[in-house]
This record gives sequence, structure tokens and C-alpha cells, in this order.
Amino acid sequence: MPAKIASVEAFRAALTGDQLAVVDRLRALAAASADGVTEHIKWNAPSFCIGGDDRITLGLSPKGVPRVVLHRGVKAKDAADFAFDDPAGLVQWQAADRGVMSFASVAELTDRDYAVGDIFARWMEMTK
Repeated sequence: MPAKIASVEAFRAALTGDQLAVVDRLRALAAASADGVTEHIKWNAPSFCIGGDDRITLGLSPKGVPRVVLHRGVKAKDAADFAFDDPAGLVQWQAADRGVMSFASVAELTDRDYAVGDIFARWMEMTK
């Protein structure tokens, strides 16, 4: 990846075929997760917002695997009373309100497509 990504298209252009397929599917699921979702570049990757607040950010792990970061915006918030149910067990929680999912292939994501879409929709609703 280049040091500074200026647009979603620039991010996409730097991906391999497999990475691109996973990222594009994740982008579609994130865009459909709630009314009023917008996409822009944050932290050199596509990020999805509600009301201008970042909630779902895509990127690549250090090994180049497409990943999703679920968060509640740029600034840390009190997470003492925050809890999110992940019945599919797809999210690796870094904190109560910050989780990561990784998908090495389109097949891996396709097998979990419904669960990921559900996670995204509930995350957007819960973190408004």
C-alpha cells in the first residue's frame, strides 16, 4: 500500500485480486448496514460513518489479509456499560467497544456473509 491513500479507488487499485474481492464485498455489506451510511478514507483505508462518525473501518493486516475494525469513532469513549453480542463468534475483541474481523478469502467471507451483514447492521444501530 502507498504511504498516503487519497481515495477509495486508490485503496482498491493497490489490492491484489483476492484482496479486492473481499474488500469490495465488505464495502457492500457496510454500505447496506444502515440508512445514511457514508464512506470516506480514514487511516488510509475505507471507513463507514453514521452522522460523520466513523464506525466500521476496513484495511489490511500486516500480513495483507483484509480486515474490518468495529469501533465507536476516532476518540475513545467510556466503554464501562457497553456490550455487543456476537453470536457467530466472528469478532476478536481488542476492547469492549473495539473488535476486529479478518477474512483471508472470498469463500471464507461468503460462508459468513449473513452473519457479517447482521454484525454490521447491529453495530451501526448500537453505536449511533
